[in-house]
Amino acid sequence: MSRELEQQVRDLTKRVRQLEDHREIALLVAQYGPAVDSGSMTAATKLWEPDGVYDVLDVDRWEGREAITGMLEGPGHQAVLKAGCGHIVTSPHIVIDGDEATGRSHQLLVVWDKEEQRFWVMRVSATKWHFKRTDKGWKIATRTNHNLNGTEVPRSLFAYELED
Repeated sequence: MSRELEQQVRDLTKRVRQLEDHREIALLVAQYGPAVDSGSMTAATKLWEPDGVYDVLDVDRWEGREAITGMLEGPGHQAVLKAGCGHIVTSPHIVIDGDEATGRSHQLLVVWDKEEQRFWVMRVSATKWHFKRTDKGWKIATRTNHNLNGTEVPRSLFAYELED
């Protein structure tokens, strides 16, 4: 094989892996809403690394799958689940750097109002994700979000530098 062809194969292999990584991370994020809204707490928490962190800056911080499961099984989450809700996560902007990646997206928490017979948006959050490649595929290492309340903190979660 010529050197030029070998280089083309290496370049193509790198591009395919990057596309596969983007797809896997996007699917990982897409699983969160349906998992928590269906009450599949084990499936939801397995999206994180065992020592992963879910940090809702204006609410609380949970470290490790057990703590994240406790939050999802707790009264706050269970109340919106029983009322009828949708955790809607937008497609993240993903930047991959080797075996780690970051993502930024919005999340809306939409809750059913039984009396008014309509949905209302309970929360619109800025979300920053930190992912790590593991032997079981990509996992969430840290998820940080904050209600978009007009202050600098949630807006800063969206900040990133574009490469030239």
